[in-house]
Order: sequence, then structure tokens, then C-alpha cells
Amino acid sequence: MKIPKTRYAVTEDGVNIAYQVLGDGPIDIVFVHAFASHIEVFWELPTFERLMQQLGSFARVMTFDKRGVGLSDRLSQVPTLEARMDDLRAVMDAAGSERAVLFGDGDGGALCTLFAATYPERTLGLVLWGGGVRMAWAPDYPWGMREDRFEERLRRRIEIWGDDDAGPETTRMTFVVTGDRLARDAGFIRWITKMQRNVAAPGDLATFSRVWLQTDARSTLSAIQVPTAVLCCEGWPVQLTEEAAWTAGQIPGAQLVRLSGDEDDPYLGDVGQVARAVEGLVASAREEETVFDRVLASVLFTDIAGSTERAASLGDRGWKQVVEQHHSRVRSLIARYRGVEVDTAGDGFFATFDGPARAVRCAVAIAGSVRSLGIEVRAGVHTGEVEHIAGKAGGLAVAIGARVGAMASPSEVLVSQTVKDLVAGSGLAFEDAGEHELKGIPESWRLYRVVGT
Repeated sequence: MKIPKTRYAVTEDGVNIAYQVLGDGPIDIVFVHAFASHIEVFWELPTFERLMQQLGSFARVMTFDKRGVGLSDRLSQVPTLEARMDDLRAVMDAAGSERAVLFGDGDGGALCTLFAATYPERTLGLVLWGGGVRMAWAPDYPWGMREDRFEERLRRRIEIWGDDDAGPETTRMTFVVTGDRLARDAGFIRWITKMQRNVAAPGDLATFSRVWLQTDARSTLSAIQVPTAVLCCEGWPVQLTEEAAWTAGQIPGAQLVRLSGDEDDPYLGDVGQVARAVEGLVASAREEETVFDRVLASVLFTDIAGSTERAASLGDRGWKQVVEQHHSRVRSLIARYRGVEVDTAGDGFFATFDGPARAVRCAVAIAGSVRSLGIEVRAGVHTGEVEHIAGKAGGLAVAIGARVGAMASPSEVLVSQTVKDLVAGSGLAFEDAGEHELKGIPESWRLYRVVGT
């Protein structure tokens, strides 16, 4: 098969994303690799080529290297899930794709879940290989990896990354289930070490891996509304099949599809059954295609602290001028961070954003900007499922965001645990603000104070 031409899509922040398009079917599929990808070297693996051929027989398929790896721009700053969501959107825009089935492998699955929940209007369906949306162990996520084991494994991977002489150990440290079998394939070892050398340097491996360890995309699962299939292999260890089943159970209406074999990745082994599973999901998605009225969004609430006292001291005319300047600055910053103003009540603003880091940075910028007016604002940010009711955003996530904002002190930005979990690697720094009861909201909520951007 002729290798597709590598092209470049440019994101809104000016990053060049390498992508390829093959096939000309009636629907689009975006295959989102795990961390390690190089869209040209991948074609040197025969089983990957066969998978692309079979997917391309019924769809138009897009693949790309996320920012920081492969043929895409290398960056000094570690990209977040939010930034990489821009990569996916830029590729779809460049390829002229309005809606696509997203097929996520490894940590690419976490990116796909966030995109599908945030942009249901651009997501026709979702396929997750294995369903891992978190890497780290937690009491309520027993399938994750404990930090000491992670660090031990990472140290050895760094030592042998891209080293042909490491031989069989390279596959054993890369593939959890089939590593021993692949270690007997000299051709595969040559391919995987070449792939590693072309994907990223050992230091990048360490940085990206640690960010993935800190990332938790579980909160996005319940907000996914598109037809979803979670694929797993019958030969996997119990903890991996349990993880896949748990993830499928968190997504409304998702199917758990069990395949034969035990391959670690969808491009290994019997790729025909993988393609057939995707084709089945595609058929289901086309039948169920509709416009949804709920999306995952980050909500921001701000209001002026001590407004009554400040208004009394300035008088009606003086206070009116301050409020007008406040409103102008807040609206300008919401637009700058690609937010949407939903409502304004008195001296408070409610806005939504398609990424949590942008919402947090907007809140911090607002707090800093209005101080020169002699006022202080308090702000709260939460990410959750937002319903569109009579043209306006509503639902539980909005109520939580409002309550978080109300808990903040003057010039303070508070965020929910969900926001903190989704912005790993963003450079944002947080301080634990403790657990709180939010009026009218079930259970207690752990909040965090933004202390650095």
C-alpha cells in the first residue's frame, strides 16, 4: 500500500501537527495513537498497514502525531489533554472532517473521551482500546499502577529507549502482555527501537509518562453521549479486562466488545477482528446519529467581593463607572481565553469554556486585572456535563460551579477536584483548600486554590 502523504495542520496557538489521510469511505475515523507515534515509521510495521487498509476499506481514516512527538512540533512545555484536544480538532478541520469516529489507543483514549464529551457535535462515535483513562493506582481505581513500580519501570525504559542492543528487553518493557512473545521477533525489535528513536528522546519519555501518571479522565466518562465501544482481549490479565469493563460501565450505553487473542495494541495480531468491531460501531453510530443537547464544559463564575460596601463608598455614579470598566475587562478576557459569556447578573459573570485550563487562567487574569479598579473578585471553576435548556447552559455542573465560586475569598480562584485532575501538565499550581459541603449539592467536595499559573 502506498504510504499517505504527510501534511501539516496548524492549531490555534500556532503548533504544526503532522497528519495523514487514507481511504475515501462515507464516514471519517480518527485513529489516535498512544504517546509513542511517528506516522511514517508506523507504516513499516506490516500489521499496522493491514489495520489501516481494512479501516480504509469502509471509511476515510486520519492519523496524526500529537504535539511534542513524531513529526509534529517539538515543544519545551509539556502539552496537556486540553492542548492535545486542539491538535485533534486542527487535524479534523484541515482534513475537512465535520464529524468523526474517534479510535483511541492507550493514553490516546483519554484524549478521545475528553474530546467526545466536549464536542459531541463533532464526534460520531467512540472506540477505546482497553479503556484506560487513568494510569495511577487509587483506592477507587485498583487497576492502576503504583508509583514505586511506575518509577522503577520508567527508569529502565529510559536506559534502553531506542537501543537496538537491548534486544528482547525492549519489548518486555514496552508491552505488558505480549512482550515475551514479541521478544523472539528480531524484525519487530528493530522496528520498535527505530520507532522510539524517532518519536521522542528519553527525557521526553520520562516527562510525558509522569504527566500521564498525574492525569485522571474518569470524570469525562458519564458525559459521553455518542455510541461507544470499549475493546478488550479475552487473553488479557484479569485486571485489564476488569478495567475495560469498568470504563464501559461508566459510559451511558457503551458496549464492551471482547476480542480473541491477547495483543497489547490494536495494530498487533488479528487486526481484522479489530476492524470488524470498529465497523460495527460505525454502523450503529450512523443509525443513532443525532444532535445532542448536553456537552462537557468548564464553567466559570466570578463576582465582585464586598460590592455592597464598595458601592456605598463610591456613590451611584462612581460605582456605575467601576462596574462598566469591570464588565469591559471581564468580557475582553473571556473572549481572549475562548470562553462564551452565558449570563451576567449584577456584578457577577457566568461563562463556559471548552477546556479547564483556559477557564482557570481566565479566572486568574480577571482577578489580577480588576485590582487596579480598586475592587477584588472571587472566582470558581468546575468541569462537568452542561445541559442546554431554552438556549442557556444549566444542570448540576453549573450549580456546582456557582457554589465553588461562592466559597472563594476576595482575589481567590477555587477549582473542583475534577478541574485539577484534568489539567495535569498545564503548569497550573494548586493548594488543597479542604473538603466542603456545597449548598444543595450531594456529598462533600474537595476544592483547590490556584496558587500559580
